[in-house]
Amino acid sequence: MSRSRPALLALGALLACALALLLLPAALRRHPPALHRGPPANSTVRRGTAAGTDPAVAYREATGLRAPGPGRLDVLLLHGQAFSSATWEALGTLALLAGEGHRAVAIDLPGYGDSPPTGTVATQQGRVAFLEHILEELGLRRPVLISPSMSGRFALPFLLLHGDRLAGFVPIAPVGTRDYAVGQYRRVQTPTLILYGDRDTHLGHQALQNLRHLPRHRVAVLPGAGHACYLDKPGDFHRALLGFLGQLQ
Repeated sequence: MSRSRPALLALGALLACALALLLLPAALRRHPPALHRGPPANSTVRRGTAAGTDPAVAYREATGLRAPGPGRLDVLLLHGQAFSSATWEALGTLALLAGEGHRAVAIDLPGYGDSPPTGTVATQQGRVAFLEHILEELGLRRPVLISPSMSGRFALPFLLLHGDRLAGFVPIAPVGTRDYAVGQYRRVQTPTLILYGDRDTHLGHQALQNLRHLPRHRVAVLPGAGHACYLDKPGDFHRALLGFLGQLQ
């Protein structure tokens, strides 16, 4: 019995290793690694201030080893009410876009992050003027505008008035889509990616019903994701975004 005990222990260890190897692929399929959840080593995110706006607006911009080339895009990222430009840095979106050669800038809207509040954005006209100043101060030429949730109050009126100044539009369940008529949407020729999570049964579906009147739109639904779908499914979000940008180039 004493002689067989080491052999049994060795056999048990071999069986345990074999079982672990068999289970490993399934575990990886159930929990795939997130796509760029943090900035890669070959990129840095710098913080700045657009001093020419009143008041000054804080922003973050990723810079990578790959310089923007022909066909690469400027991308301006806004944010929802509970977030700021820091969200796009933490998620790795800024670094990912910079790694693809795009110029990616995320701003703190007035009263959020490091940007002080201002009464000048209390009106629709003021919010449009705000984005006009941002594009000018940051030197963004026909950017793709990414607009989640609350930031729709800024992005939608700008889109309807100055859609020709945008290379693309990515609304992520934005607020305010019911404030405009079908005819206003139909006049916009900006390529649009309507993006939302299938668990966002309120704003996501509401935005889709209104924004589907944009003539040049496509839809991406992230399964298993809620209102902030880019946080719930960052890999799926990044793949959809990069696919859309690729079509614009």
